[in-house]
Amino acid sequence: MKDVALEKLLRFTKQFIKLRTMGHLWNALEKLHYADIATLIEHLNHQEQKIILQLFFDKNIEMSKLSEIISEIKPEIAVKILSYMDINQITPILEELSSDDAASLISLFEEDLQIELLNKMKKEESKDIQEQLAYPEESAGRIMSSDFLALDGSTSVGDAISAIQLSSEEVEVPFYLYIIDKEQRLKGVVSLKQLIIINPKSKLEDLMNTEVYKVDVFTDQEEVASVVANYNLLAIPVIDESDRLVGVVTVDDIIDIIQDEATEDIYKMVGVTQDYNPNQNIGQSLKKRLPWLFLSLLTASLSAIVVGVFKGSIQDFIWLAVFMPIVAATGGVVGNQTVAIMVRELVIGNLEWKTSKSILIKQFMFGIGSGIAIGIFAGLISYIVSGLWIFGAIFAAALIINLSTGALFGSLVPMILKFLKLDPALMSGMMVTMITDIMGYLSFLGLATLILPKFIS
Repeated sequence: MKDVALEKLLRFTKQFIKLRTMGHLWNALEKLHYADIATLIEHLNHQEQKIILQLFFDKNIEMSKLSEIISEIKPEIAVKILSYMDINQITPILEELSSDDAASLISLFEEDLQIELLNKMKKEESKDIQEQLAYPEESAGRIMSSDFLALDGSTSVGDAISAIQLSSEEVEVPFYLYIIDKEQRLKGVVSLKQLIIINPKSKLEDLMNTEVYKVDVFTDQEEVASVVANYNLLAIPVIDESDRLVGVVTVDDIIDIIQDEATEDIYKMVGVTQDYNPNQNIGQSLKKRLPWLFLSLLTASLSAIVVGVFKGSIQDFIWLAVFMPIVAATGGVVGNQTVAIMVRELVIGNLEWKTSKSILIKQFMFGIGSGIAIGIFAGLISYIVSGLWIFGAIFAAALIINLSTGALFGSLVPMILKFLKLDPALMSGMMVTMITDIMGYLSFLGLATLILPKFIS
């Protein structure tokens, strides 16, 4: 939903709730796609969410539609909404969800409530969810759906098409039909296009592709997303240690993973937790963001110490105080640009430590090149302003040094974190900013302290 449409919908929804005109509100909601309703609910406060939820039950909304709306809401928000409900109301919603969505939500409840919900659910659905919860978080086993269709290789194409038609409401969208043996081991795959154009009497084993892209249950979800993206797949099968087919990850789940991982990396680079919501109250925001801000204050203090060492030079030549923030800030921009580039390459798997030498050299050369270009331009400006050519030269030299530093450490810091088995997005931006601030002040004020006295009597 576009921002303008969402803003208009929010305004009308809040007005209907305020005036208690629930009939008008229901008429408006009925015309919306379930994904748009989910987006609307995410932007309402807790009290408004409760009112919308009660409206759904008052109007006897179909459980399948309510589950579709819940599945489109961010899990951490969906859990809070479900917590407003009685356990007997939550259970049928979870049973309507795909096993991966249900497992994702149940994992966020308190342990006692998890057990109670699983005991209340139908045995088959409960068993599937418990099996998925046994796998590590962010693994293929946790995000896969166990609602899929697989047939024996001896099945005819005609019978396969009939099986797909009969199970269409019970399984994930069957982009592919997977072929298994009697032990449930994955043997091949057939696309729906093949099924349509092949003779109905043909056997699946005669036309299946035995070269199947697959992942095991413990594969990290980022790697799963990478495989799907690299090979342009619409779904990917998940196997266990015995090569048995246990689930499928579809492209809609991959899109969610990519969005979540991108959000997580962006938030980590600036010290915000992934579950941060700009609509949450001030107390929660302070709790999640203050620790990082205190750490930033500590690192910024190191820059202040460097500046303090040269306070005599700053007092003697006031233009140093005017231009020194430019050196630090420009180096920080280059450094954080490089961090963003490197983190992306590392996350999508295009870069490894062993093959990073050429990229490190290129980034460092970029730093030198951009430093020379910016340094010459800024040096001329500072010469015109200060009236001293030597000051312009010092300013230009400091910019070259700090932009090179920013590019070098913007490349190295994420690589080092990755080598140490740490998330490359974590603290990279803050560390590079600290380095460029210190180097910027140190190079500019240090050169000025060494050189300027010789040219100014």
